[in-house]
Amino acid sequence: MVNGMKNEIVKQIEKEFKETVDLVIKPIKVSLLDTIYVIYLESVTGSDKVNDYILKNISFLNALPKKKLKDLDSLIPAPNTKILQNPDQIEFYLTNGFTIVIRKKEILALETRADIQRGIPEPTTEQVIFGPKDAFTENIQINLGLLKRRLKSKNLKAKNVVIGRRTKTTVDILYFDDIAEEDLVAHVEQILKKIDIDGILDSGNVVEFLTKENKSHFPIVMKTERPDTAAKALLEGKVVLFIDTSPFALILPGFFADFINPISDNYKKSNNINFLKILRFCCFFFTILAPAIYIALINYNPEAIPTTLLINFSTQRDNVPFPAIVEALLMLLIYEILRESDVRFPNSYGSAISILGALILGEAAVNAGFVSPIMIIVIAFTFITSLIFTDQEMVNAARHFRIIFLFAAALYGLYGIVLAFFYFLTHMVELRTMGKPYFYPISPFDKIYLMKSLLKENISKDTKRSKILTRKNFTKQRSDES
Repeated sequence: MVNGMKNEIVKQIEKEFKETVDLVIKPIKVSLLDTIYVIYLESVTGSDKVNDYILKNISFLNALPKKKLKDLDSLIPAPNTKILQNPDQIEFYLTNGFTIVIRKKEILALETRADIQRGIPEPTTEQVIFGPKDAFTENIQINLGLLKRRLKSKNLKAKNVVIGRRTKTTVDILYFDDIAEEDLVAHVEQILKKIDIDGILDSGNVVEFLTKENKSHFPIVMKTERPDTAAKALLEGKVVLFIDTSPFALILPGFFADFINPISDNYKKSNNINFLKILRFCCFFFTILAPAIYIALINYNPEAIPTTLLINFSTQRDNVPFPAIVEALLMLLIYEILRESDVRFPNSYGSAISILGALILGEAAVNAGFVSPIMIIVIAFTFITSLIFTDQEMVNAARHFRIIFLFAAALYGLYGIVLAFFYFLTHMVELRTMGKPYFYPISPFDKIYLMKSLLKENISKDTKRSKILTRKNFTKQRSDES
């Protein structure tokens, strides 16, 4: 009867994993009526670990047939063992690299994961000259280790959520329990637990659920591949998510100011970096306003252009058959195609192809009379300023508002730009990220966070955390005067 129950579990596993070529079921006779089954998936399990941890030690049970399977737990040097009470748990552990050992009604899961991850790489999307050179990988345990290597505190907590009916992807919610607000952590955990989907393949899938109530083009969840960026966010009171199989961590909440200030700013002197911070902030407005301002001045407000320059513009546009708005849209479309091709091409020759395409198409368009030389300059300046931002979603948001400003300028000139700018400000002020204002620290104004994001103070003066992120443990360090 008992032996039949044991066989039923094994038969159920064989049925569920039918036509699974990497499934291994190894029966080991303990006595005439007693058999131990060792079951694992070769693709995600290390065969050497199965042999060293399990098979060599089962001989102890052979010598003592009356021993229970849980006694094997004390004899096996596996890093993690679980006694399973429900056979339905077998699938989860089996597909996560555990070896399942079954004897009669007892089920034991032993961690024997294969080493199939790549080594710790250098950052590719957030490169810095000075600063750490390690980056997250697709292994969630390695990512956790890279973070805890920097944050050696018992107050760093990690909650675990499993998402996906078929992928069963592990998501870790990391936060400091003495800094982060409980409401923020609970809100994030609640959203994750409500996700009911077949599979989560990357952090981008999780972002869609975290931002589903937000229809804005601006990113409100920050992605990073750098452990130091994630560590800095946790110290400020934010929440970080690790998604297994994804090399990018998610930082919540993500404010507008966070996307235009890379972590490399922290490794340079404040006197030198503040100019670049202000320039970076101005570049965002240059990239969305430059084409619109040109269209407004040419079509509606030529009196604002110096006479000599206006004559040169008119001369250049003599042979152009299209209105300025058509010129601008045509060149913007061409640039977007070139930028997309640059992303898709291999790194070895992608940039060369896009540069060559821009030179040839730009020169040919001017010679053919499709566009004027000044339009080439305006569009080139527009996209040079957009290259400062590494976050693709921020670039896409800038493109969205660039088109809005462009059509507003084509319809109403400078007056239209002013109206569109008020719309932009209203949109930014109303935008929320995890219930907090996205345009913070500008609206509402907060000098503390402003000096840490849009500007940079000396590290000795960075003594307080932002009140909008935490209402406890407000002091980071003692000031020099203390």
